[in-house]
Amino acid sequence: MGRPKITIVGAGNVGATAAHWAAARELGDIILIDIIEGVPQGKALDLYESAPVEGFDCRITGTNDYADTAGSAIVVITAGIARKPGMSRDDLINTNAKIVSSVTDEVVKRSPGCILIVVSNPLDVMVTVAHRRSKFPRERIMGMAGVLDSARFRTFIAMELNVSVEDVHACVLGGHGDSMVPLPRYSTVSGIPITALMKPGRIEALVQRTRDGGAEIVNYLKTGSAFYAPGASIVQMVESILKDKKRILPCAAYLQGEYGQRDIFMGVPVKLGAGGMEKVIELELTKEEKAAFDKSAEHVRSLVKVLPA
Repeated sequence: MGRPKITIVGAGNVGATAAHWAAARELGDIILIDIIEGVPQGKALDLYESAPVEGFDCRITGTNDYADTAGSAIVVITAGIARKPGMSRDDLINTNAKIVSSVTDEVVKRSPGCILIVVSNPLDVMVTVAHRRSKFPRERIMGMAGVLDSARFRTFIAMELNVSVEDVHACVLGGHGDSMVPLPRYSTVSGIPITALMKPGRIEALVQRTRDGGAEIVNYLKTGSAFYAPGASIVQMVESILKDKKRILPCAAYLQGEYGQRDIFMGVPVKLGAGGMEKVIELELTKEEKAAFDKSAEHVRSLVKVLPA
């Protein structure tokens, strides 16, 4: 059998951190690939040299050659330029669309049966680009955003209520950006909805901080964007697929009528297992929540229209 092969495209902070988390969990052999010579090789070797200390048995290879990615079970695409202060995720569209297109062509040629997880921003548009290039069924292509957005919301809820993050569950739907739709009714602490634990004004403040979560970190760092939480979020998805855990996690999935939307990638709760995105979970939404979700979908569609045909 051998260990499954996980390819991570882009050896920047997000890719390298995802490799770190994946190795620590012994999820499989890891290929870290980047166009910059030496960077993936150096980071992979450095990470591999931590294996005796941390006690994980998996191979970590850094490369500039897509031939090394052949036969991957999962390919994670983090490649692309990152945001600078004052930039929105949407400002990255044209540059990153070209990068994601060429990366998708390369990996799909060598791993036609893989499951693709797209992380590059603007997320909903880039996963659309990869879907068009790969022509994969929707079960085998998705975007990572909701796990990260929910993790941020959960962190802020735990900080606000001074409770363990382990007991906090949160639900964030919609596009990855200013139009995302956190759902306080479905966000709980040990099963108790947060709407019963804090005032509406405080909830709204946390919702807004979640929407601005990425920008808040970009503004602090000034020269880059978040990578620890995105890296961990990628690996939670990879683990659920490789171990067939069937976890219900929010991901950007290709909707075919669910939530009243069709032919669009949107953040929704899905069941992640060995088959990839095995099922879209449809939540009952209030009129206001549905309106916010539809508005988010309109925003995503407007960005997709900008893509070169």
